[in-house]
Amino acid sequence: MARFLTLSDVAEELQISSSQMYALVRSGELPAIQIGGRGQWRVEQTVLDQYIEDKYAEARQQIQDAKSREKA
Repeated sequence: MARFLTLSDVAEELQISSSQMYALVRSGELPAIQIGGRGQWRVEQTVLDQYIEDKYAEARQQIQDAKSREKA
C-alpha cells in the first residue's frame, strides 16, 4: 500500500466528490501536503486512517448524546 494517496484516491475511498475532498483539505479538517512544482496534494495513509477513526468516534458520541436526551 502506498504511503501517500492522491486526493482522487482519498475521495474514492471515502466515496465523496472531488469538490468535497478539496473542501476538507482547504478547511484543514483533513491534513494534506503539497508535493512537487505543480503543488499536487497528497494525504498520508496513516492520516486518512486516523481521520476515519475520529469520524467513527464522533458518530458514537452523537449517538450516545441522542440517547441521553431521549431518556431525559
